[in-house]
Amino acid sequence: MLRGWTAHFKYGCSSATFGYLRHYLWHQVIRWIGRKHRRTPWRQLRRRYSNGDGRPAHGNAVLFNPAAVHTERYRYRGQKIPRPWPSAA
Repeated sequence: MLRGWTAHFKYGCSSATFGYLRHYLWHQVIRWIGRKHRRTPWRQLRRRYSNGDGRPAHGNAVLFNPAAVHTERYRYRGQKIPRPWPSAA
């Protein structure tokens, strides 16, 4: 769902929003892991649910990073915009 949402909104001024979304998403996942394993120390949880660089992962599944999506300013489409009326020739 996040991949589709970021793909749709990448055409615009959305890199700051993607950075906030990354922070919020990772914070929520880390909170969920902490609630799931209440008595396990954080160091052990980080070792278990991380891929080595601090990003949440489990096995080959790595949490999607919305801030890594390349944003583009509004593309100029010019003559490619479809018109509902026939062209006058």
